[in-house]
Amino acid sequence: MTPNPSRRLFLGAAASVPVALTLGTPAAHAADSAYVMGYFTESTNLGDGTDYGLHLAVSTDGLRWTPLNQNNPVVTPTEGALGLRDPFILRKQDGTFVVLATDLKGTDWSYVSQYVHVWNSTDLRTFTGYHRLKLHDMNTHSWAPEAFWDAGRGQYALIYSAVNDSGHNVIMVNYTTDFVTASAPQVFFDPGYDVIDGDMAVGVNGYNYLYFKKNQTLVGARSTTLNPGSFTEFSTGVAHGGTEAPTLVKSLTSGTWWLWGDTYTPNGVFYAWQSTDLAAGTWTALDQKTYTQPVNSKHCGIATITTAQYNNLVSYWGAPAWNRLKSYNYPARYVRHSNYVGRIDEYPVEPYKDSLWTIVPGLADSSGVSFRSVNYPTRYLRHYNYQLQLDVNDGTSTFAGDATFYRTAGLADSGWSSFRSYNNPTRYIRHSNYVLRIDPISTSTDQQDATFYVGY
Repeated sequence: MTPNPSRRLFLGAAASVPVALTLGTPAAHAADSAYVMGYFTESTNLGDGTDYGLHLAVSTDGLRWTPLNQNNPVVTPTEGALGLRDPFILRKQDGTFVVLATDLKGTDWSYVSQYVHVWNSTDLRTFTGYHRLKLHDMNTHSWAPEAFWDAGRGQYALIYSAVNDSGHNVIMVNYTTDFVTASAPQVFFDPGYDVIDGDMAVGVNGYNYLYFKKNQTLVGARSTTLNPGSFTEFSTGVAHGGTEAPTLVKSLTSGTWWLWGDTYTPNGVFYAWQSTDLAAGTWTALDQKTYTQPVNSKHCGIATITTAQYNNLVSYWGAPAWNRLKSYNYPARYVRHSNYVGRIDEYPVEPYKDSLWTIVPGLADSSGVSFRSVNYPTRYLRHYNYQLQLDVNDGTSTFAGDATFYRTAGLADSGWSSFRSYNNPTRYIRHSNYVLRIDPISTSTDQQDATFYVGY
């Protein structure tokens, strides 16, 4: 059994894959101008970088994300399995937040829980009223809960994945006004085959949309009502390998919708698609240049927030003290060290800290920069025979010069960055056969090789 197989492999007894998070999609408040993402973390080998607490990241454009609290959890369950998966953030009708999550720590897909974790929060800085909410009495799970406001009922609908007497996963619903007590469960969506990871967009041009995982793809259903049993499948499936956890997000600045998906081959790579018309049911893959995910993030959920909330979250939790550098022309790849050699490799990187860098004032000139390794903090990227390697700072002026670079506008894209050598000023950091070196730059390919996005 592989360490991170799809939960689909475990269907049957009490097992399967989780229901997605989402915006919850109340109508976007007029003042909203930013986004918050909830997620948990898993490294590919379930080692360092794996944490089953609530993690938060923020973004001003909905595509490039800044993890908060150094990508550490902001709150962790204290009941049930003592861990969570699939956290979901909903802004309620009164403007406060509720956080829901699967009661499961780790990857034991046979773990039975009729409960979900619940927190309240006014600002996503403090979390109160933690409890578990019981949803059913079945010998199965309650995976990846999410909720939305059902105006016709005057209640919140809380949907989740469970194996009922049909023998396969269906999407269930309970109704609640306070997330403390809930109505008896009903089947919300069962097309006759296994469905997991339900994610809603409510009230879009007369339709309500439910996206979910069907086999290894993300598929949509829709209905003109929110009644259980009223949704019918309509869209063309999208995937990038085995893909789950659909998350629908509406741009705050255009008519664009994004559909996020989480792959498990390899584990935890997010892909995104876009559409300007949900009714068409077709999606176009986004270039990976345009978005980044928090390192080791899994099963994301995204809600909109105000500028004040964004600023307060960053000031309270802090932005990371480290950065990652994404390749311009190989945007699935990030700068990392491996056996002390600088190179670009595909995300996810193991161990993940090989791709984290503290960008400090240049050792030879403080107006430049130097790249200090996060997991080998006595070592810096420096050039030697024009190739970049990770060496211990020996305190010499030669080392300082070799490890200092001037950050400039990206040679292939001025919104990105390039790095010119301090002591070889005609040469820039670039990748060649995925290995980093400093070279003179002349062709457009050279320019692309020498351009990087500095993010998180």
